[in-house]
Amino acid sequence: MTYLILKYLHVSCVILSGSGFFLRGLWMLDNSPRLQQPLVRVVPHIVDTVLLASAVAMVVISAQYPFVVGWLTAKLIGLLIYIGCGSMALKRGRSLRQRRFFFFAALLALAYIVSVAWTRNPLGPLTWIG
Repeated sequence: MTYLILKYLHVSCVILSGSGFFLRGLWMLDNSPRLQQPLVRVVPHIVDTVLLASAVAMVVISAQYPFVVGWLTAKLIGLLIYIGCGSMALKRGRSLRQRRFFFFAALLALAYIVSVAWTRNPLGPLTWIG
């Protein structure tokens, strides 16, 4: 697979994963039973697995590694925050208020990750400052 194909696969999975998270978050806020449907519970794991695999493949092909390249390190840290906040929003939050807070925090983390990928700068949306 060429790097460009992997990049398009990765970006497509980012769009699917982010859109899916946003939709599931809206359903969570509405306390919708749709969250319990089998496809809603399985498809995100498949998309996120392809997303992660394409990211690892691109890292290997490009020889740009987290903890060596600043913007990749920032993306990785943002990803860990996104996963933690997303988990609290959709599963582990004890109250609707907590879940709402973590949902919006996860969306901010996702926006940060995308902006870092777009600018290739750890400052992401604040690139114009540096």
